[in-house]
Amino acid sequence: MVALAALFLTAAAFAATPEYSGELIFPLEKWHNHSSSIVELPNGDLLVCWFHGSGEREADDVLINAARWNRATRQWSEPFVLADTPGFPETNPVLFIDSKQRLMFFWPLIVAHKWETALMKYRISTDYQQTSGSPKWNMQDNIVLVPKSIGPLTKTWAGDNPARAKWVEHANDEYFSRMGWFTRTHPLELPSGRILVPMYSDGFSFGIMAITDDGGMTWKASEPIVGAGCIQPSVVRKKDGTLVAYLRDNGPPPKRAHISFSKDDGVSWTPARDTDIPNPGTSLENVRLTNGDWIMVYNDIERDRYSLVAAISDDEGATWKWRRHLDGRPNQQAPNRYHYPSVIQAKDGAIHVTYSYFTPEGKSIKHVRFNEDWVKAGD
Repeated sequence: MVALAALFLTAAAFAATPEYSGELIFPLEKWHNHSSSIVELPNGDLLVCWFHGSGEREADDVLINAARWNRATRQWSEPFVLADTPGFPETNPVLFIDSKQRLMFFWPLIVAHKWETALMKYRISTDYQQTSGSPKWNMQDNIVLVPKSIGPLTKTWAGDNPARAKWVEHANDEYFSRMGWFTRTHPLELPSGRILVPMYSDGFSFGIMAITDDGGMTWKASEPIVGAGCIQPSVVRKKDGTLVAYLRDNGPPPKRAHISFSKDDGVSWTPARDTDIPNPGTSLENVRLTNGDWIMVYNDIERDRYSLVAAISDDEGATWKWRRHLDGRPNQQAPNRYHYPSVIQAKDGAIHVTYSYFTPEGKSIKHVRFNEDWVKAGD
């Protein structure tokens, strides 16, 4: 009995030991590599994708690359092409494993070199755990949305402010209001089976949810999340069922992450408002951990992207008691850029983050693995 108790104590001590490791998925290169997304496959391997090319929306050579991490060899594969429509830029890919263990892959094709011409595409696979190369896709389609109540909501938000008049005009333009919604952060599957795919429009600087209740066969739009520059929502569900969206601040100072709430499973959202979380106009991601804590990874500065932090909340975002930097520091301005995090928790409890890693020598995607105790240990 004493030996058994000692074994349990040893296991508990190991579980509480801060753990961290990190590496570049591929060597630094001159190409633009940005906006990654990571998933853990059922067999324990990892799959990561990102966009790659000579630029972004205006560069016709931009495509979606991916790499696999093999659990047995603990090595990353060489990057391979996950999607490419020749002559069109493709950006901001997102990966997701649903409750049926299907791999869902979302990405926008930029039709006319402007973000507001994005056309959302998606694929679904049930055969994706190969040791190398692309999954075998069962289906591919587009997601086109008619934003719910966008006209009245935009008009109410704009009020008599002449600076916001163009948003009202855009909301009343069927083509403009239906094009240009695209992804950045992981989807969220609700207990009902509903899947929410967070999207946003740079044309409006609003967020939105693409909603499917039949596993991706059909889609409908939520109401937009209206506000002064609230884009790239990351959604987490509270214990009481309330959905919380944290959003990038694309508006005027003060530069703070925005927040919005939904109490009807993502159909309607409160107007976005500032939090006290710094945001320099870049993407963040928030994920609920298996123990109920939340983790957010974000740039904790108001300008630039040279400091990236992981923060833990044990009260569903009311406070963020623990923080630890993944790269950089707020008081150490540097030419490097660490941004656009993608966050998951694996089955073994480890937290995995990938993010864009830019230096004067080149660009890559960095992967880090750590546990909650590492964050709580602080810098």
